[in-house]
Amino acid sequence: MIDLHPASIVEVAVLGAHCDDIAIGVGGTLLTLATTIPHLRVRAFVLSGEDSGREIEERHALAALCPDADLELTVLDVPDGHAPEYWGPIKSALELFRKEVAPDVVFAPQRGDAHQDHRLLAELVPTVFRDHLVLGYEILKWESDTPRPTVFHPLTKKVAEEKARVLLKHYPSQAEHDWFDESAFLGLARLRGVQCHRTLAEAFVMEKSMIRFGGV
Repeated sequence: MIDLHPASIVEVAVLGAHCDDIAIGVGGTLLTLATTIPHLRVRAFVLSGEDSGREIEERHALAALCPDADLELTVLDVPDGHAPEYWGPIKSALELFRKEVAPDVVFAPQRGDAHQDHRLLAELVPTVFRDHLVLGYEILKWESDTPRPTVFHPLTKKVAEEKARVLLKHYPSQAEHDWFDESAFLGLARLRGVQCHRTLAEAFVMEKSMIRFGGV
């Protein structure tokens, strides 16, 4: 296991298909970044939920996960479950979003996600953010589509528990799902921690990167 130390991070972009995807997939990492980097800029983009109770949930949750950060959230009105039918408008919205942000790292769903909305976004993001570090996060749900991650971000116990608390508090619309509970979120964090010799972690699939030897 090799530690990677990225250059200073000033801005991050986080993208999700649905309100709650970002918090589930990268909530602990976001909280860590926001509490350790003064004046961090967080630019969030979500495909569905515009002007609904789900958008309100998302705004409250991201505000809790990004304390003191400069947070901006864009939410579209793509119907849940029908993102592939809106490929063109989604691509256009992503390109507009790209022009408005300057992220040092981009977080988005991973390509192997079984949900069609997640998968479409995962496929489109690298076509728009071509010169960026793109890390694909996993979204815990009932499908057996958890990836084989290649990048891990350790979490403290406090951060992992706060992430779970935020999810349960700010997304009451999801409470009916039998997988949406503290033990599930902390269980996955424990598994990913084991895989990187830490207690708890979030895990990602790296889209593409370049390594340079000898300054070539």
